[in-house]
Amino acid sequence: MLILSLDTTTRSGSVAIVADGAVLYEREGDGTHGHAHRLPLDVIRACETAGVDAANVDLFAVAAGPGSFTGLRIGIAAVQGLAMAYGRHVVAVSTLEALAAAAGGPRVAAWLDAQRGEVFAQVYVLDADGEAYRPALEAVAAPPAFALELQAAELDGAVFHGDGALKYRQAVEVARGADVLLIDPVRPLAGAIGLLAARHPDRGAAPHAIAPIYVRRPDAELARERRARRP
Repeated sequence: MLILSLDTTTRSGSVAIVADGAVLYEREGDGTHGHAHRLPLDVIRACETAGVDAANVDLFAVAAGPGSFTGLRIGIAAVQGLAMAYGRHVVAVSTLEALAAAAGGPRVAAWLDAQRGEVFAQVYVLDADGEAYRPALEAVAAPPAFALELQAAELDGAVFHGDGALKYRQAVEVARGADVLLIDPVRPLAGAIGLLAARHPDRGAAPHAIAPIYVRRPDAELARERRARRP
């Protein structure tokens, strides 16, 4: 099975080509340019470098969130367009699940920078067969200290992965001890997203059915509410 996968949840994002359960190509994007500006060329370059034709892709996959709201919309729209053009399905993957899969290990605390002094955070545990990660807790958008309190019972032995863990490294180390394991730098996620889609093709859905996973309400929605409350 040939899969093209995208991650646009962070400024850099990444693109990958996965074939028969192996990553043929994975490249992180140039964070100095926006996703909308560089994404078409990034996809073309991925296909050319991997020696594949987009028309032969069997399944598309995309990070559906949480993450940058604008980035999410751009990535999902791009994959929807490709999938509709070629009559394929799309697998929507949680960014936090992809962080856990990219990190590896039996227990992963996936922390994504949510801006506003918060992190999107979730703890994942590898199942008994070592084949899939299951969430030990619900995903939260919370200040790092509060996220650590909420997740404390599940963090023993966990490796922290994500730009949120690195940004708030000091808070993590104070709460969990200086010898806590943090993955630095954060690994690109498109390859992990493609591999997750390869393991779970049954998650595939029609392009129009793919929707962002926000966890926290979008900034635009909150701004509308604030304006509506003004006298």
